Amino acid sequence: MRLLTSVSEADRVLTQRAASRIPPGVAKVLSAVEESAESTKLWCGAAVAMAWLGGWRGRKAAAAGLGALVVAQLVSNGLCKQLADRPRPPTEWIPHDEVADRPDSSSFPSGHTAAAVAFTAAAAPSWPTAGALCAVPTALVALERVQSGAHYPSDVAAGAAIGLASAWLVRHAPALLLRHWP
Repeated sequence: MRLLTSVSEADRVLTQRAASRIPPGVAKVLSAVEESAESTKLWCGAAVAMAWLGGWRGRKAAAAGLGALVVAQLVSNGLCKQLADRPRPPTEWIPHDEVADRPDSSSFPSGHTAAAVAFTAAAAPSWPTAGALCAVPTALVALERVQSGAHYPSDVAAGAAIGLASAWLVRHAPALLLRHWP
């Protein structure tokens, strides 16, 4: 019980700080990056660029990234949000008008973060440079989800964990399946 109280208090403090201390110009950049990531547009565009520019390595990175993204979306939005049904952070914590644009779905976990981390973590082993480039908007998406009042930091952390697990699964499942093939 003490752990839940500590997590709730950390969520409150970090959400209020992110929402009130990020300068408006930075908040606009965060919002633009989040908007481009909406409905996975950013990651699909990155996959097209990887496949086009990266040869075999780029196609492998793009396929792994998109596969992990799909798994992360199914787990975070298709399963976890249905089970958790956590309300979004209170509007009184957010001192700007971005809070009006947040969705009505469950706050837990952050599907945007799950997708971003999954894509980046799955693509990076095949093409580390592309993975490093994708890490920048991934971090910005995660920060924006808290700054805008759409998610608690613990929602973002859970989304990141789902993204990492999805990337690991997509990268390792073929070898695991082949090992146990009759």
